[in-house]
Amino acid sequence: MSEAQKKIVILGGKGMLGSDLSLECQKQKLQSVVFDLPEFDITNESHLAAAIQDAEIIINCAAYTDVEKAESEFELACKVNGEAVGKLGKIAKDNDIWVLHISTDFVFDGDKAEPYVETDAPNPINAYGKSKLMGERLLIESGCKSCIMRVEWTYGKAGNNFVSKLVSVARQGKSLKVIDDQTGSPTATTEVSKAVCEVIRTRPEGIFHFANDGYVSRYKMAKLMFDKLGMTVELASCKTSDYVSAAKRPLNSRFDCSKIKKLLTEQIEPWQMPLERFLRRI
Repeated sequence: MSEAQKKIVILGGKGMLGSDLSLECQKQKLQSVVFDLPEFDITNESHLAAAIQDAEIIINCAAYTDVEKAESEFELACKVNGEAVGKLGKIAKDNDIWVLHISTDFVFDGDKAEPYVETDAPNPINAYGKSKLMGERLLIESGCKSCIMRVEWTYGKAGNNFVSKLVSVARQGKSLKVIDDQTGSPTATTEVSKAVCEVIRTRPEGIFHFANDGYVSRYKMAKLMFDKLGMTVELASCKTSDYVSAAKRPLNSRFDCSKIKKLLTEQIEPWQMPLERFLRRI
């Protein structure tokens, strides 16, 4: 592998975001190399050191993402989402490498009445959010050059997500109850990937929020999905409090994306447009 091919390293490159990001790098003729399980384990320091050798840019998409299981596997979630990110930061600092790390809206409690800005105080209400916040803080404490991009309500072809789950259940002819008091921005991993590829060209530092434009409830999102698919589905709404789950979820996941918009040359698309494109492919 040539030095040019190793300038951009994508950790977690086979996951939902990582796979779309790798494709977007190819489209934009950005040379990247992908590392992921089982050959690469972000919690293994020797794996980390070997993966980022000769890198100029590291994009960390590797994460423990099972929100429900994180409640009972908190130690593992912290090891992957927290401690490993801190170790990555230290190695990057020692080698003067810029890191872009993917984080989440789950670092917030969802109690704010307005969209969240980057300077709002985090207050995660579940184990997953706490583990992701640990990663953010340890990366910053490492002193490496870094950009943290928080994303929300992501969906893509390579991963398990809200959109794919709903369509799968509906195709089995089952009735659905969808929560109507959680609000956010459905965000395609293809759109996150485009933003990442633009951001890495200037290598900014700090925290940035990214989501597709506009806001919607989970229930109204589901209604639009089935309308676009032309599916007749028995769909009812419910409250978060009616839904039995191990992990609490924030009611407000809305992001103010004004800060990152200043870095992007194209406008962020309304959430409906990439969702409709995605639905046409599944």
